[in-house]
Amino acid sequence: MNTHTTGATRLSPLVLTCLAATWLIWGSMYLAIKWALVSFPPFYQMGTQFIVAGLLLAGVAKWRGAVWPNRSQWLGGTIMGALLLLGGYGFTALAETRVGSGLVVAFGAVVPAMVALAEWMYGVRPSIRRGTGIAIGLFGIVLLTQGNGFGGSFSGLMCMAVACTTWSIGSVWSVHGLPGGKALNVVPGFMGHASQMLVGGVMLLVVSWIVGEQPAWPPEPMALASWAYLMVAGSLISYTAYLVLLEKTTPSLAASYTYVNPLVALLLGTMLDGELVSGFEWMAVAVVLAGVVLLMWKE
Repeated sequence: MNTHTTGATRLSPLVLTCLAATWLIWGSMYLAIKWALVSFPPFYQMGTQFIVAGLLLAGVAKWRGAVWPNRSQWLGGTIMGALLLLGGYGFTALAETRVGSGLVVAFGAVVPAMVALAEWMYGVRPSIRRGTGIAIGLFGIVLLTQGNGFGGSFSGLMCMAVACTTWSIGSVWSVHGLPGGKALNVVPGFMGHASQMLVGGVMLLVVSWIVGEQPAWPPEPMALASWAYLMVAGSLISYTAYLVLLEKTTPSLAASYTYVNPLVALLLGTMLDGELVSGFEWMAVAVVLAGVVLLMWKE
């Protein structure tokens, strides 16, 4: 179980850098996922990215003197890999085969509310302000699901529900431990991050094989460039930054990327990829963001 430091430490240069990475880079990741899907199916795409990123990060960790995880720590990495990578990343990519990237990331803004609800069982009670933010955010998500994008794709809606649920549970468990108070034994630092990537990447590729995904070969140049960008920026940098935030701060602060990601993704999707977002859906996104701001605003 992680211990958290004071508010001054949370705003250290490292934390601010990690926040910037999750806010801005992740906002562009969703459109890159869509472009990579032309040649790389969702689970195959994510699995290969995280295995390559995990090997690179493990090499850096070993060079810095880290030791390989023991059996218990590999188990902890497997739990986190299943929740954050297989569930969170895998089903997000699958949703993008059915729904526009902008709407996918807008739906992801429900994560702070789900995190707050998941922390309830650990005795973390939301204030009236946070409770109101949760209610407004969930109302905005309901509005969003009635728009043209999700309204025409029930399967896309279910994929995002799975992705957000597993991501929220994994984020809370990484900080508070498993239900019942048992700490989740995960190696701290880069080696722990790498172990999650490696195990999660293997699980993603197993699912890819089970469902019969077939990557296109040779890949389209744009798809290959997008895959490389996602491996470096999305997997190696941003995911590591998110894990650092979970180690150094709280799940709520780590999930603050939902402030900026929907706007970045929607703007990139409409400007660069011609995605259509109706006025009703823009209104729903505004309601979601209002709930997120109220949920996370410091008293």
